[in-house]
Amino acid sequence: MNNKKANSAISKDEVIKRLKTVKDPELGIDVYTLGLIYDIATTPDSVDVTMTLTSPLCPFGNEIVTAVEEALAGIAPTIRVEVTFDPPWEPSDELRAILGV
Repeated sequence: MNNKKANSAISKDEVIKRLKTVKDPELGIDVYTLGLIYDIATTPDSVDVTMTLTSPLCPFGNEIVTAVEEALAGIAPTIRVEVTFDPPWEPSDELRAILGV
């Protein structure tokens, strides 16, 4: 039975593929590439995403979270998105180069 459950869990690759369709409105880069996604947990019935925003005062925070929920809609009966600022987001060196900072 455990094997069957493991095989029917939603693939993290599919979740990532969908997350890559969600762009930060200010930066025009998807939330996954930006490093805003901290964790993805899947079961056959749910997808849980722990993410952050570029800053706690991000003016597009609600819009981005809603876009993540919409991108994942239909992949599982339950979608949960938790926003955290621990640790605070910091762009990688590669991302800094892309952004020119």
